[in-house]
Amino acid sequence: MEPQHKLKRKPRRRLAAFVTALALAAGGVGVTQLSTAAQAAPQDYWRGPDPTESSIEALRGPYSTSTTSVSSFVSGFGGGTIYYPSTTSETFGGVVIAPGFTAYQSSMSWLGHRLASQGFVVFTIDTNSTLDQPASRGDQLLAAVDYLRNSSSVRGRVDGSRMAVMGHSMGGGGSLEAASDRPSLKAAIPLTPWNLDKTWGEVTTPTLIIGAENDSIASVSSHAIPFYTSLSSGTDRMYLELDGASHFAPNSNNTAIAKYSIAWLKRFVDEDTRYEQFLCPLPSDGWFSDFSDVRGNCPH
Repeated sequence: MEPQHKLKRKPRRRLAAFVTALALAAGGVGVTQLSTAAQAAPQDYWRGPDPTESSIEALRGPYSTSTTSVSSFVSGFGGGTIYYPSTTSETFGGVVIAPGFTAYQSSMSWLGHRLASQGFVVFTIDTNSTLDQPASRGDQLLAAVDYLRNSSSVRGRVDGSRMAVMGHSMGGGGSLEAASDRPSLKAAIPLTPWNLDKTWGEVTTPTLIIGAENDSIASVSSHAIPFYTSLSSGTDRMYLELDGASHFAPNSNNTAIAKYSIAWLKRFVDEDTRYEQFLCPLPSDGWFSDFSDVRGNCPH
């Protein structure tokens, strides 16, 4: 387990500068007022009640959810299903999820309502071909991000400045490709990822990689761990290795995957520091743990 250390977060500095500019334009605002405004602003993104261990492990969160379908004739990717909080006028961060090689969006559908009910607009997509490779899946994830925030029927519920990507297997490799191509993404979560490219030092997006100890398709020694170790130590990053799990662990309801994905998305998409408690200190990788290996930078 690597040393934990405090990281500098550029988005907060940009936010402070923006608030300062607005205040100066208004005229005569003191330094103390500026500091307070800069610190308070991220709470505008917080959604839902104070979290507990049981609340983020639950099959459903505090929001009721609905779905809408997206045609496969849409440009840039293969269509999909959008899951969204349905009983509120709030806006939410968006999360786009890609399946693995030969798979369809149905293989990731269990995450739809589960994440949406915690306060996200979630888009599980099909790819143009089930045989598409990671680079193509990365492009399609970004096309779906743009569709979700600009053209979808629920775009009014999406805060287009706060978007994230997830994916399984080649879709997980695709999420690294997407984060590499678009640093403005707020979070990336590759699940038992596969990619021939092993080095991702250019990625600055906060990245949670979840591998599987007994993965015989994308072995952690050849994929997940090299991906994680190649990320810059200055990037918010975390590696969780599911104890005794196979490559296909992300294709069915999995409390550990859901719990830490929710915490990661809340922390970085919503800038919700209430969820830091579930990420730092790092979870145990010893006896009776869900994980055989845990690595990460703390605090965030």
